[in-house]
Amino acid sequence: MRILVYNIRYATGTGPSFHLPLPGAGYLRPNRQALEDITAFIRREDPDIVGLVEVDTGSVRSGMINQAEYIGAAIGHYSTYECKYGSESISSMVPIVRKQANAILAAPRVHGQRFHYFDTGMKRLIIELELEEVVIFLVHLSLKYRTRQEQLRALHDLVRQSTKPVILAGDFNTFFGEDEMFLFREATGLRSANVTGLKTYPSHQPRMELDFILYSSGLEVIDFRVPQLRYSDHLPLICDFNLTA
Repeated sequence: MRILVYNIRYATGTGPSFHLPLPGAGYLRPNRQALEDITAFIRREDPDIVGLVEVDTGSVRSGMINQAEYIGAAIGHYSTYECKYGSESISSMVPIVRKQANAILAAPRVHGQRFHYFDTGMKRLIIELELEEVVIFLVHLSLKYRTRQEQLRALHDLVRQSTKPVILAGDFNTFFGEDEMFLFREATGLRSANVTGLKTYPSHQPRMELDFILYSSGLEVIDFRVPQLRYSDHLPLICDFNLTA
């Protein structure tokens, strides 16, 4: 089984033009070429599961294109997505922002999907996808250290409740380094597929490991890669697993 995890920054692209005419202006305009490049890359890698962080599900910024559905259709995958802020958040009522989501695209038959929400933080969504032999969680954790630790505690409970092998992936925003994850990994028994600590952010000169693919017993890593692409400000992660349980 191959899983690909990628924070695509709403397919807004990168480079100097992203910050013209004002810093961050690229967040507000469409970049169809970036979406096409990301889609072509994912298609070439032929993953079974795709976890996408920072997906636009159809705002003015994306030209009203639901990026999760667009990429899913292009690679022949089922797609599931949801706004990352929760229905009761003020952010869910703000134009453009309310279309900011995370998504999982899956090739195998899906047994069930669930949306969980953290009690703390602005980005609260946890997508759970249950496949025949494994459960996958996709997250985008808070920018604030204390809130991230509270979110990791909630993830601990979800992981421990699973009766199947678990993959937990996404953008963890671990700005203080992988050590932030130490107690969480010890408590859950999860291991990182990125055993050499390859950096994932920023894509033009990676110096921080913000993105993770963690896995439980019952799974074995066959191959792990961080392709050096500049379609987003993050680098993608690709991992091949075998089921051992």
